[in-house]
Amino acid sequence: MKIGIVGITGAVGKELLALIKERKFSFSEIRLFASNKSVGKKIKFKSKIYKIIKLDKKNLGGLDLVFFVAGSTVSKKFATIASKNGSYVIDNSSAFRLNRNIPLIIPEINSDALIKSNSRIIANPNCTTIISLMGIKPLLNIQKIKRVVATSFQSVSGAGNNGMYELLTNTKRFFSNKKSLNVVFDKNITFNVIPKIGSFKSNGYTEEEIKFNNESRKILNDKNILLSATTVRVPVIRSHSISLNIEFKGRIEINKIKKEIIKFPGIDLIDNPKKNQFPTPIDSSNRDNCIIGRIRKDYSKNNSIWAWIVGDQIRKGAALNAIQIAELLVRK
Repeated sequence: MKIGIVGITGAVGKELLALIKERKFSFSEIRLFASNKSVGKKIKFKSKIYKIIKLDKKNLGGLDLVFFVAGSTVSKKFATIASKNGSYVIDNSSAFRLNRNIPLIIPEINSDALIKSNSRIIANPNCTTIISLMGIKPLLNIQKIKRVVATSFQSVSGAGNNGMYELLTNTKRFFSNKKSLNVVFDKNITFNVIPKIGSFKSNGYTEEEIKFNNESRKILNDKNILLSATTVRVPVIRSHSISLNIEFKGRIEINKIKKEIIKFPGIDLIDNPKKNQFPTPIDSSNRDNCIIGRIRKDYSKNNSIWAWIVGDQIRKGAALNAIQIAELLVRK
């Protein structure tokens, strides 16, 4: 295959390149694209030196597969061009996620939607949606779900390289008694949490919270499931955490839930209160699988549980999921 990566200089672009090597994803040619200021810069990959090239219609020609990890503005302009050129497109932005004719895929959950689709554009879900549903989907194999209330604790890597840089820089400034410089985030992220990711909408929810609702329903193919979220930015470098309160339509047993999770691909169980064992963001960083724990019945409501899930935002929340989609396409 001849492949391209649009957004190679970003955190997800770099992770994607590393995963292509790690998972031995086969290609005969690879083209690396970034913004105009990066054109001409060199990147070493698999003992070869590649120059970053300009993103335009001509340079996108002749590719079999293009990964877009450069944001929705770029995707809206160039992903359609690439698909019309005959390329498959795996897009990590929000540009096409809710388009009814474009599949929104988490391979462990709804690979059948990709197999059935004729679309040359495939959408990669939001990172919080991916990590949350990796914990929710196994439970649907036991009992139908009525309602999910999620609170996310999202690392600064969700805002890319600049987000990570701002946290580290402001931490240094804090210890030097210097004022924080808030460019990426609305407020100082150092030793703080910010209960806002994305802009506020008229209903008081943020973009990120609405994404969780809409994307989850599409992936699970369930318009009746009720979902509500609060998304919070926290001073963690890498990996997101989500607290889930899940209400089922019928009776559930914790032991059955744990057994189902153990069987499900892409997720690990760390849950032993007696030994003080539970997952944290650091445990999932640079790791393919998400990790779930703190599973317990909600004593305030029948047929309900609490659970805590963590996952690497850059990896499974973005780059790894994209590579897994590409591997599905190859098999298809």
